[in-house]
Amino acid sequence: MADDRKELEPEHQPDAVKERLSQPPQASSIPDAVLGGIDGCVTTFAVISGAFGAGFSPTVALVLGCANLLADGFSMAVSNYEASQAQQEHINSVTRREYRHIQLIPDGEREEIRQIFRAKGFEGDLLERVVETLTDNHDVWVDTMLKEEHSLQPVGLNPLRAALTTFFAFIIVGAMPLLPYALPGLDVVTQFLASLCIAGVMFFSIGTLKSLVYQQPILRSGFRTLCMGGAAAGLAFLSGHLAHALFGLS
Repeated sequence: MADDRKELEPEHQPDAVKERLSQPPQASSIPDAVLGGIDGCVTTFAVISGAFGAGFSPTVALVLGCANLLADGFSMAVSNYEASQAQQEHINSVTRREYRHIQLIPDGEREEIRQIFRAKGFEGDLLERVVETLTDNHDVWVDTMLKEEHSLQPVGLNPLRAALTTFFAFIIVGAMPLLPYALPGLDVVTQFLASLCIAGVMFFSIGTLKSLVYQQPILRSGFRTLCMGGAAAGLAFLSGHLAHALFGLS
């Protein structure tokens, strides 16, 4: 406990706090990378599992896997771009609306601030000083309303960065289970088992890396991600096997 306190003290000195808070907020790219990596590995290995379950040749599995990797990677990137762009547009719309409300009905907007901070425990003269201070600057006023009334965090969203992070994570991680199918001289079962092991390592690694960044239990996070990816691959294998049995695919 004492060691932890000693380690944290330098970054909580007044100058260090001032410098840290003066930096413009940036949205983390880690969620985009995790999303792309997990989905890429799940999607690619699901294709491999489905092809193996249906009895398709390794060449078919490789072709389907590569085509799916590029198409789904691009689709995921575009979807993430549109989602981030929509979030940014929503924040901009709410911001414009709050500025307009402040201009048209300032007393009503002050009352919103007053009730928000009264709910946090502020009362009397202290509450009124807080309201007066926050509403003295329109930018601070609007920023407070975004966070407190609308639960919006304008943290420097970058739709293009989010899309590119998702795409490259999808391609890099998603390509890993395909590697055994690109190697000559391996029989079908060996290729599938090697791909299965690689996918398992990818799932577990993504979970553990995420836990290290967010300071969560490593093994639990790793096994949880592994189980989710394994469940998706199992469904794909079962679907391919059933399709083979029902429709006589060969």
